[in-house]
Amino acid sequence: MKILIIGSGGREHALAWKLKQSPRVTNIYVAPGNAGTAEIGENVAIGAEDIPRLVEFAEREGIGFTVVGPDDSLAAGIVDAFQARGLRVFGPPQAAAQLESSKTFAKEFMKRHGIPTAESREFTSSLEAQEWCKTAKYPLVVKADGLALGKGVVIAMTREEAEEAVYRSMDLLVFGEAGKKVVIEEFLTGVECSIHALIDGDSYVLFPDAKDHKRALDGDQGLNTGGMGTISPSRTLSPELRAKVKTEVLDRFVAGIKADGIPFKGMLFPGLMITADGLKVLEFNCRFGDPETQVLLRRLQTDLLDLLEATVDGTLKETSPAWDERAAVCVILASGGYPGAYAKGAEITGLEKAGEQSDVVVFHAGTKNNGSAIVTNGGRVLGVSALGGDLEDARRKAYAAGEIIAFDQKQFRSDIGAK
Repeated sequence: MKILIIGSGGREHALAWKLKQSPRVTNIYVAPGNAGTAEIGENVAIGAEDIPRLVEFAEREGIGFTVVGPDDSLAAGIVDAFQARGLRVFGPPQAAAQLESSKTFAKEFMKRHGIPTAESREFTSSLEAQEWCKTAKYPLVVKADGLALGKGVVIAMTREEAEEAVYRSMDLLVFGEAGKKVVIEEFLTGVECSIHALIDGDSYVLFPDAKDHKRALDGDQGLNTGGMGTISPSRTLSPELRAKVKTEVLDRFVAGIKADGIPFKGMLFPGLMITADGLKVLEFNCRFGDPETQVLLRRLQTDLLDLLEATVDGTLKETSPAWDERAAVCVILASGGYPGAYAKGAEITGLEKAGEQSDVVVFHAGTKNNGSAIVTNGGRVLGVSALGGDLEDARRKAYAAGEIIAFDQKQFRSDIGAK
């Protein structure tokens, strides 16, 4: 079977890496891909947002199954466009992708179906939001309603910080159209983790838990990023809490999409906060996480294509995925300045040697080929992943391999999985 993967990040490299292991896969195409995916399959020079050309390519090449990576593509209706042409595709249609692309839509869904989440209010008027901030209790969280590359969330410790966040989002439009509406919610204290579950509209398969490190600097300091590293397991979900995830989140989610007629088939990736008052859902994501996918797929032993097709076909009840009991760690190597301004085009060395280390796989994100060299082409450049007998063993392997890799102004967090 010919496979098309949409996207160009570390998530898409990990998906390509895992799908390549399926005996049923003959060819892998990645649009637009990166230097790492070019080593697994064939990169296609079509952007993830160019839906008409992607559909045309899939028809022309006889693609048997397409996997959509980015949230923007799902929100734009790429799944609807593929399905309209009779093409098999993994991911929720546009109507269901609203659970990620609109925080207001997601909040209303959670409240309607009893899924625990933070108390919140939505605003379409900057003036009204500013007025409300004057009497609010702090800290609180200001979120752009739409998709903002993981950067549309501000934890405001004071009224001044909240008003500034509202002004930047709604008046300056630093997040574009995504910030014209904001959601302001209570600040939750606790421990974050994330889960992934394949959902076929009627049932689900829960993946192992994972934990992302969103802040740019050690000690969870600095700006929010798309993710600076992940671990699995998260060390936060006890068997009792995992059971609550099923009953309070996933069971209610599936019942909710049925009741509302939401045609959700794909990956649900809720961010969770474990608080003194129990589980709370921070947000819904409707696709594989990045860089969570890099650790989860290192641990998955089952054929990924079988699971994705079962999701589309509504037969997840017939599957029983197997998982590596070892721990996994992924450390992101980023360009200097990320998540702010950063340079591109720095040559990367040491990739081959790093990938030869025991239990290590290096996933490319912001890279491209430049002649015989591989150079940086984004903020998050590489994800160095490793398996180990425990998290400390996996950390040691990942960081040792990361030290072998060099490029100008390389930056990374030194505390991924340290807590």
